[in-house]
Amino acid sequence: MRVLAAMSGGVDSAVAAARAVDAGHEVVGVHLALSRGATPAGGARARGCCTVEDAGDARRAADVLGIPFYVWDLSERFAADVVDDFTAEYAAGRTPNPCVRCNERVKFAALLDRALALGFDALATGHYARLEPDAAGGPPTLHRARDAAKDQSYVLAVVPPHRLARALLPLGDAPAKADVRAEAAGRGLAVADKPDSHDICFVPDGDARAWLAQRVPSRPGLVRDEEGAVLGEHDGVTGLTVGQRRGLRVGRPAADGRPRYVLSLSVVTGDVVVGPAERLDRTVVTGGPPTWTGPPAAVGDRLGAQLRAHGAEAACTVTAADPLEVVLDAPVRGVAPGQTLALYDGTRVVGSATVEAAR
Repeated sequence: MRVLAAMSGGVDSAVAAARAVDAGHEVVGVHLALSRGATPAGGARARGCCTVEDAGDARRAADVLGIPFYVWDLSERFAADVVDDFTAEYAAGRTPNPCVRCNERVKFAALLDRALALGFDALATGHYARLEPDAAGGPPTLHRARDAAKDQSYVLAVVPPHRLARALLPLGDAPAKADVRAEAAGRGLAVADKPDSHDICFVPDGDARAWLAQRVPSRPGLVRDEEGAVLGEHDGVTGLTVGQRRGLRVGRPAADGRPRYVLSLSVVTGDVVVGPAERLDRTVVTGGPPTWTGPPAAVGDRLGAQLRAHGAEAACTVTAADPLEVVLDAPVRGVAPGQTLALYDGTRVVGSATVEAAR
C-alpha cells in the first residue's frame, strides 16, 4: 500500500512510520504545520507540538528511515476547526478537548482526505490504539491499546468507521512506551529520548486560562454558594470549568472548612456556583448525536463509559441511543458539558458523543 505517515516530530510517530516501512508499504512522511508562531519568546522550546523544531525532528527521522518527507500547511483548517472551536466552547461555559477535535476534523478528515486525493491508501499515525478486523467483513473495529497507560482510543472515538478503515495504528500492540523508545534508539532515531508533549499545542507556555483571557472578552461576575449567597467575585467564567478548585477568589471559608469546587457556571448571568466535592457527583450523562465507530449501541446495553482522556472507565447502561444517554452504576465526579463521552464494550470502542448535560 501507499501510506502517508503523519510525523509530529516525536518518538511515537517516528516509530510508527518505521514500522510501516518494515511492513513493506511505500511510505511518505508528512509533518503538519498547524500553529503559526508556536515558539515562545526568548527562543525557549515550545511545550506543545508542531513547532519549527518539531518539523526538523520529523525531517531527520524521515532521513534515517529513507522515506520522502514533506511539510503540509493545514494551519487555516486547524485554526477554524480546533483553535476557534476551543475558544468558542470555553466562551460558552463548556469544557472541550482540542485533541479530540483535531483527530475528528484535521488528522482523520482534512489530512486523510488530502492523502486519498493524492492516491495514498492509508494514513499511519503514532496513536496508541488498535484496529481489529471485523468478523463480518465490515470496517475494522477500534480497540484499546495493549499498553493501558498510553491508550489513546478515547481521542479516536470520534472517528467514523469509513475513516478508521483507512488508518494504520502501528503502535497499538506495543507493550510499553519504554519499548517504543528502545526501538527508536535501536533504529538510530534521535527522537528516542525526546520528552512527551502534555500541553495544548497551540498554547506554547501551557497557561490556557491566560491564553483564553487574551481572546475572549472578560465579564466579571459573582461567586455564590448553592443557596445563592455571594462569596466573592471573579474576572470572567472563561477558563473556568466544572470541578475546578484553584483560582477561585472566595471571600470566606466554608462552614465545615472543606474546599469548594465549581459546581456550575453561567455565561448569561456570570454567576459561578461553588460547593463541596460530593456535589460534583453525576450518575446520568446526556450527549449529543453519537458517532458509532462500529456496531452501534442499543437501549439496555451494558457498556463502559470514559469521560476524560486519562479517566477511569465506569460501568453504565444505555438508556437512549440518539441523542445518547447513559446511567452510570456509580457516580462520576466533575462531568462537564463539552467533554467527550466514549463508550466501550470490553476493549472495543463502541462510539462517542459530546456531553450536553449531566445530573
